[in-house]
Amino acid sequence: MKRIEHNRLYLSTGQLRERAIRILLEEAYQARENAYAPYSSFRVGAALLSEDGHIYTGANVENVSYGATLCAERVAVGNAISQGANRFLAIAIVGGKTLLPDAQMQELIQEGTWMDNLTFCPPCGICRQVLAEFCSPEHFFVILGDPKGDYEVVTLEQLYPNSFSREQLL
Repeated sequence: MKRIEHNRLYLSTGQLRERAIRILLEEAYQARENAYAPYSSFRVGAALLSEDGHIYTGANVENVSYGATLCAERVAVGNAISQGANRFLAIAIVGGKTLLPDAQMQELIQEGTWMDNLTFCPPCGICRQVLAEFCSPEHFFVILGDPKGDYEVVTLEQLYPNSFSREQLL
């Protein structure tokens, strides 16, 4: 399991350092390789950064009963929780459709070659709610990456304003 030293995470402005963002994106890309998406071909990887600097990864796991499908973000959260982490600072997410080459490129298919159509892939509503359970939404960074190396960083609060929280249960 990778770890980023706390003093290497933030700039003096409170923003994540470029190096931390790149490490998280690379981990998310690697996790995406393990996605199980035989029905949609939409493969997603996530890398979740805990308060102590450890990185927990997840990939989406589809099921023929679509409601049983697990998103990469929730797999990463489950991975982290099962290893004792329960407070998080950031998540990097990469995803998109895997496009198989056309019929004239059968030899590439046999070699396992494919093309990816990755775009910024924000977390779904359920994942946003799950992430909000384990972080401070105004200080939790969501990093959305694409294959060209471009990325966008937003806070969970920007993606999910006025989230349902334990305060509503009191």
